[in-house]
Parts: sequence; structure tokens; C-alpha cells
Amino acid sequence: MDPTDLLVLASASPRRKDLLAQLGLRFTVAAADIDETPMAGEIARNYVHRLAVEKARAVAARHPDAWVLAADTTVALGSDLLGKPRDAQEARAMLGQLSGQTHEVFTGIAVAGRAQASQVVRTQVTFRALSREEIAWYADTGEPLDKAGAYAIQGKGGFLVASIEGSPTNVIGLPLGETLALLAQAGVPLPWRAPGAPGSPA
Repeated sequence: MDPTDLLVLASASPRRKDLLAQLGLRFTVAAADIDETPMAGEIARNYVHRLAVEKARAVAARHPDAWVLAADTTVALGSDLLGKPRDAQEARAMLGQLSGQTHEVFTGIAVAGRAQASQVVRTQVTFRALSREEIAWYADTGEPLDKAGAYAIQGKGGFLVASIEGSPTNVIGLPLGETLALLAQAGVPLPWRAPGAPGSPA
């Protein structure tokens, strides 16, 4: 079997799937079903790392011969963790908290199965000072409802952002540079290293 068929993405996120597919990686998708409730006093970095590892291990138990990649992203404003809003009202509240502030986006990435590796990536994002009308309009578009922190930087939510420091794809949900380095460390054949790829060893 071609080893590039043995990569499994343990995520139902269409954004992570699209980001990974853009690089020419071949993989299957098998979402993990775990309890994502933060532990008491758990900080953002530890939270996303724990969930990414748990997701990867849960799916690896069903695919022991594969490399299983998992990720988890959260938005942190100080010690507050901002997950996905339940409705437009909660989205408006989150956006109001983030307005005019600098927050952090943390993504835990983990590989399990044929190899074990993990990492946490941090990006700083600063929002513009937002008017009530802007917040209400964006919340009512529906875009924030399945996004950590109630915004999508790659979508309409890009207008909320004044500046970003760090990986832009981390804010979308999968830091590509760091993910590729982790996959390479785990032994996953990357497209440009596969036999027959331009510049690859004969």
C-alpha cells in the first residue's frame, strides 16, 4: 500500500481538511469523539495540547497502522478561553470582549499511531475597535457559530483584524509550517519527498 494513503486526519473541520489538501497530501478523515470540557484552571496551551493528543490517540486506536494527525484550537483573552459560541447572542458577547484587544490563538497538533509527536503553536491577533453595528452584523451572518472566538479570519471576519503576529493558518485552525515539520519528524512522506517527485532522491 502506498504510505501516503496511511495518513488520517482526526478532525471533522472542513478548514483543516482544505488546508491539508492544498499541499497535495493524501489522507482520509476520521473525526474523534472526545469530551472537550476544559479542566478546572487549565490554561489554553495545556488545554489544546491535551485535546489534540487525546483526539489523535482515540482515532489511532481504530487505525493503528496509520499516522493520525489531530489538532485543537482555542482563543485566549487573558485567562479566559473562548471556544465556539452557541448562538448569535454569545457570538456578539465574545466579539465585544475581543474588540480593540490583543488575544492569543493556540493550536495543539499531535501525531499518533505509527509515531508519536506533538506541539503547540501560538499566534497573537489584535482586533480593531468594533462598533455595536459591526458586531451585530457579523454575528448575524452565521459565520462565527462554528469558530473558536466567534470569527473566521479567512472569511468575512477578516475585517475585524487590525494586525497579526505569527502563523495566519494557525488562526484558521492548522498551522501549516509547524504541522508539516511535525509530520516530517514522524516519518510521513511529504509530497516533495515522495519517490518520483521533482528533486527527490532516486
